[in-house]
Amino acid sequence: MAKRPPLTKPYRLVLPEGLNVQLQQHLFPGDHDEHGAVILAGLAETAHEVRLLARELHVAEDGQDYVSGQRGYRMLRAEFITRHVLQARDERLVYLAVHNHGGTDRVAFSNDDIRSHQRGYPALLQLVRGMPVGALVFTKNAVAGDIWIPGGGRAALEDAVVVGPRRQVVRPAPTVHGPSASRRYDRQVRLFGDRGQAILANTKVAIIGLGGVGSLVAELISRLGVGRFVIVDPDRVEWSNLPRLVGARKWDAAPRRLAESSQPWLRPLAQMLSRRKTSLAKRNIERANPRAAVKALALDINEPEIAKLHLADCDFIFLAADTMRARNVFNALVHQYLIPGVQMGAKVICDGEGKVSLVYAVTRMVTPDKGCLQCSGLINAAKLQDESLSGEERRRQQYVDDEEVVAPSVITLNATTSAQAANDFLFYMTGLSAKDASLDYVRFRPAHRDFCQDEPARKNPACLDCGRTPRSRFAHGDGKLLPVKIRAAG
Repeated sequence: MAKRPPLTKPYRLVLPEGLNVQLQQHLFPGDHDEHGAVILAGLAETAHEVRLLARELHVAEDGQDYVSGQRGYRMLRAEFITRHVLQARDERLVYLAVHNHGGTDRVAFSNDDIRSHQRGYPALLQLVRGMPVGALVFTKNAVAGDIWIPGGGRAALEDAVVVGPRRQVVRPAPTVHGPSASRRYDRQVRLFGDRGQAILANTKVAIIGLGGVGSLVAELISRLGVGRFVIVDPDRVEWSNLPRLVGARKWDAAPRRLAESSQPWLRPLAQMLSRRKTSLAKRNIERANPRAAVKALALDINEPEIAKLHLADCDFIFLAADTMRARNVFNALVHQYLIPGVQMGAKVICDGEGKVSLVYAVTRMVTPDKGCLQCSGLINAAKLQDESLSGEERRRQQYVDDEEVVAPSVITLNATTSAQAANDFLFYMTGLSAKDASLDYVRFRPAHRDFCQDEPARKNPACLDCGRTPRSRFAHGDGKLLPVKIRAAG
């Protein structure tokens, strides 16, 4: 049974853009009348808020499912309600009844609406067995919600976030952002305004991997004024990292003579004397933005509970670690918790004689509606299995130990992909992205001075990440397990 969330936490609705478009077309077809629907949503509870993750939309057909009300103007028929409440119970989802009012940017429930909630929702709570139920009322640019909590109590919806090519936030009424008191960001505020700067200051971002690409991303977005960070990387600074890590100094790495010593027993000592990459990134972030709150986790993203406890309430995720395990967890977070993100990388491919045959930097936006790394074949199952084995097991099974293969890496290539990713983030968060902005992957080839766009593969309906089958983790939030290590018993 789901725990009862404290009523002091704000409630937020998160909608994939595709579902929101369908909902808006149904509620506002141009007839200026009232229409109804049901949203089934996953539940994600964190230390600071509760998110309702819209998974399914069921529109109510006028005259059949949405009819003249007995005490109000319109109502959902009992059969329609019961069918979807039972589905919510069986799949551990939140039942949300939806209708619309007139107006544009302000909305509230009518007295008839409130009385109908009081009559019907106590019974619905008994049917769903431990999950919240609620109601949403929309105008074209506003939404209000009345959420009923198991065990007693109600909560109002704070806002709704639409996740697509750009972020849209709607509330019961407009909010006013005063002018920024600081001149620190004067030049960039001229691009996206005080409202945009306030959005960045209240944004929580995760960066997975603090190497050559991730350290650049941390530097760029901290200077934009992002307010909250979760940074994840288990590694320490090595001598060969110094040309590519932002702000790295020689004493951040172990003395070179230890790191390159032929004596095996000296190498662990070299590791112990090196600064952690998370520590280096934290130092850079706080230097760029002294007001930033930074949670540094010197751990593998695949460790139990790291992703759930620290990343599930992020607003955006940067993936700068190129292991299959990291890709797998990142892809699951995007779809299970409806958090957009971007996967970045720079690649230098050599032929059998060691001659460079291809150089490129790639930036892949991944949203709940487009870009699934699983469907696009970017999570290699064999490598994923290989990475889950110990070094001894890999050698015994004659897998190639990728950790022993030194790949070329240059800071200018890393800068290309990290700058594009930071711009994608900035334009997404502040709403500057065009409504029809492409979400195709972007690939740069510096040797040819060109770039191309790769269209992600179409969704596989049976995909366990982005699919819509009951088995998929899409928008299930806390209702499904993330693909991380299982904590050993005892």
